[in-house]
Amino acid sequence: MSAQSDHTNGVGRVGIGHWVRTRRVTPAAVLLAVTLTASLAAGCGGPGRDGDDHTPRHTPTRPGHASVAGSPLAVKIDNVRAARPQTGLGAADVVYVEQVEGGLSRLLAVYATRLPKSVGPVRSARESDLELLRQFHLPTLAFSGAQRALLPLIDRAPLRARSPDAAPGAYYRDTGRAAPHNLYLRPAALLPAAPGKAALTTGFPYGPAPAGGTPVSSRTVRYPAARLAFTWSAGRSGWLVSLDGEPALSTDSARPAPPTVVVQYVEIRTSPYHDVLGSPTPYTETVGSGRAQVLRDGRSFDASWSRPAASDGTAFTAADGGPMAFAAGQVWVVYAPAR
Repeated sequence: MSAQSDHTNGVGRVGIGHWVRTRRVTPAAVLLAVTLTASLAAGCGGPGRDGDDHTPRHTPTRPGHASVAGSPLAVKIDNVRAARPQTGLGAADVVYVEQVEGGLSRLLAVYATRLPKSVGPVRSARESDLELLRQFHLPTLAFSGAQRALLPLIDRAPLRARSPDAAPGAYYRDTGRAAPHNLYLRPAALLPAAPGKAALTTGFPYGPAPAGGTPVSSRTVRYPAARLAFTWSAGRSGWLVSLDGEPALSTDSARPAPPTVVVQYVEIRTSPYHDVLGSPTPYTETVGSGRAQVLRDGRSFDASWSRPAASDGTAFTAADGGPMAFAAGQVWVVYAPAR
């Protein structure tokens, strides 16, 4: 994927400006942001790429980076047909589904209570991920690379960026698959142990379902070039996941069947980025408020969501005005375009 030079400089200004607006910063920090922008303009006259070969040159040293206690692992996972079946999905506490270029989908899996032996295929990060992950305390982000114009923002984000460039020993290639769908992560190489439930600062409440709801057997969410379906299974006490009309499979666990699925309606706007084919990179707005549907226990519940700031988790409110509780276990959050 690429960002042409006339777009690259604009991306640097927009991204850093957004960073400054959403954080309490000192004059020195603002000066550093301006310096980064100037450096980006001088150093990115040619096309940048979004891929495995362009990764952050370093991870900045911040207080607390030496310790990952209470810090979850987030992994960008490929979700096109050539990447399936994936590995490690069953161990994730939360799986976020987002739209990417060409109307396709990609996953961001968050691990706190369990670390699988392997996760993948691992793919590249997006600007939206930086805002989404601010709800966690210094999360570790595992990703294959990013557009060159995005690298300064990743370097400055309050997270531990761990690409193959920064942690080569944590990744390996599956020789039985074709690149770029063959990069895998060994989580134990990045975190000594799972940090535990306390690291899941998502704002999600868990408990009994509220009264009401509508019985449903399945729910489908469509992107321009991707389709996700969730079918209720009483035997699994969860929603069987299908991707583009085929059962979602995992090489190291049973078919994903999250007890709770959230269809969260958000603004998906066009960002200044685009890929090599000229397809714009979507930006998913996860801060704000809107409506949602929560699937649990074979029923669909209308709800509203609110996330006032990027450092907050997302609160879900049921139709009766009380908290919308989730069922215990894995949660899938599908970001659907608001209409």
